[in-house]
Amino acid sequence: MTNDTIGVDISKDHLDAHRLSDGASRRFANDSRGHKALMGWLSPSQLDPPSVRIVYEPTGPYHRAFERGLAAAGLALVKVNPRQARRFAEATGRLAKTDRLDAAMLARMGALLDLEARPLRGPLLNDLKDLQMARQALVKNRTAARNRAKALTLPILKRHNAEQLRQIDRQMAAVEKEIMALIQADPDLSRRFAILVSIPGVSAITACALLIDMPELGTLGQAQAASLAGLAPVARQSGQWTGRAFIRGGRAMVRQALYMPALVAMRFNPDLKAKYGKLKAAGKPSKVALTAIMRKLIILANTLLRDQRNWTPNRP
Repeated sequence: MTNDTIGVDISKDHLDAHRLSDGASRRFANDSRGHKALMGWLSPSQLDPPSVRIVYEPTGPYHRAFERGLAAAGLALVKVNPRQARRFAEATGRLAKTDRLDAAMLARMGALLDLEARPLRGPLLNDLKDLQMARQALVKNRTAARNRAKALTLPILKRHNAEQLRQIDRQMAAVEKEIMALIQADPDLSRRFAILVSIPGVSAITACALLIDMPELGTLGQAQAASLAGLAPVARQSGQWTGRAFIRGGRAMVRQALYMPALVAMRFNPDLKAKYGKLKAAGKPSKVALTAIMRKLIILANTLLRDQRNWTPNRP
């Protein structure tokens, strides 16, 4: 049972911690010695491990060692979305923002909302996430270079831009090869990857994105999977008024990864093609119908991973 909630604001050099039970605050160094000192301070009763819930925001590379150390000690860790944390602070009237105040706010948020701890990404998924982010940066650079090429007139600038594009292509190929090597080397990820690419329209790039950005797939309910991906319609109703439902929130990277597969699936996946046609025949706009196909895809992927089976067409 979680008896106390600790908020931790993480920066490059420091950890600002706030203990909700007695209001105590303290700053620790964000290094291995500081992490050990924090664990010794967490519970006044000195339980081993202390029965506490640690609430913190992700901060790029600065929280990785912190969460690894505390997870290894058996502590319950809750990583919250920074935007949600800021909105919680504003809702409680806390407009000032300092590291110490943020730690106290995170502790109150964890306790009042009774946030639950979730399993952390393992080292392999962290490495895959880093590679994926590097690939996304290269894609942006490639797009910028291609757009620049349309306006260049000097031969030397055209040559340099072409060389840059070739270099980006080589780097992207190397990153994608490394991602596939890491996935194929892990039996569980390799099997999950094979299941995902068996779905018509889901490419290797999309399958990798789903494995990295939504590792919970296969353990969720249908509504949970759609909501986590930000593909569940949000109702809007007040009194006699009912507005048009729309999607919001969730994991944007997952939605982006599903967009092109949905376009392919509505043409070549018999089941989803029929679903798209039915929605269009009912008068639904193309974007609404396409979003429904994306939602069907994520639910299908979740179901197949849960059942550990490849996709097969429905029999008439």
